[in-house]
Amino acid sequence: MRDAFSDALVRLAVQDPKVLLLTGDHGYALFDAFRNQCPAQYINAGIAEQNMVGMAAGLARAGFRPFVYGLSAFVPLRVLEQIKLDIAHDGLPVVLLGDGAGFVYSHLGTSHQSTEDIACTRVIAGLDVLSPADRHEMTACMAHAYAARRPVYLRMGKSDRGDVHSSSLAPLEAGRMIQVRAGQLDLPAFIATGSMVRTALDIAEQQVDAGVWSVPSIKPLDAAQVVRVARDSRGVVVLEEHSTYGGLGSAIAEIVGEHNPVRVMRIGVSDRFSEHCGTYSYLLKEHGLDHDCVLERIRMFIGSTPA
Repeated sequence: MRDAFSDALVRLAVQDPKVLLLTGDHGYALFDAFRNQCPAQYINAGIAEQNMVGMAAGLARAGFRPFVYGLSAFVPLRVLEQIKLDIAHDGLPVVLLGDGAGFVYSHLGTSHQSTEDIACTRVIAGLDVLSPADRHEMTACMAHAYAARRPVYLRMGKSDRGDVHSSSLAPLEAGRMIQVRAGQLDLPAFIATGSMVRTALDIAEQQVDAGVWSVPSIKPLDAAQVVRVARDSRGVVVLEEHSTYGGLGSAIAEIVGEHNPVRVMRIGVSDRFSEHCGTYSYLLKEHGLDHDCVLERIRMFIGSTPA
């Protein structure tokens, strides 16, 4: 997925010399191709993320198309005020790229783990929130973010969990979920984003014959489509590598609760920090987001949901 991101960014920059990449002293190897092909469009703003976002706002006002890259623990979390006031308030076409969402930077501890970024960004007025699940969604999200010409936050999670789509996607429709797998209608629908789409798909293919929907666009989110999926299913299971507060699960529950009250299970990170450092796989297990823990919770939910 990171290769797809790099390829898409280089392609946009070659096509449009107004595209600029700003980084807060991160992503050197990731941006080798960009620096080689578009060196004049690359700005290392240093470890000063708040200044970097302010710089991006000024460049956008001057007619440039800034893409601002940082770890998602810092972009957006460290720079929320600047995103809100410098960029979103005036609708500037700045794309914010938060890499390492969730537990990707597992060994670096809580300071580098990001399970709050969706909640923080989806409440900022005028800011779109994207969360691709694989390289195909990443390519589509990058094209959409550039074409939107408004503030966008793009969340990048674990990059090596494999494809969930078999081929390239059509251009994203704002707010539309993508059906990855059809399933039995007497089971809950699985609605997932980012890295957890792979988990949802594995469980649906191996153990629970449920339909799976991927959500590359968390904001906006097509409420009418969410309601249709909920009405056609026996409940909804939402999976995300993010806090259960304020993330995709909250967005789905808000829509379903208002328009079509069915049961919604939110599978995500509980209201706590990681207790230990370790591998990415270890942290998923600690927080109950590994395959076996998720499967057990889904089976309990199905067993307690009226037919």
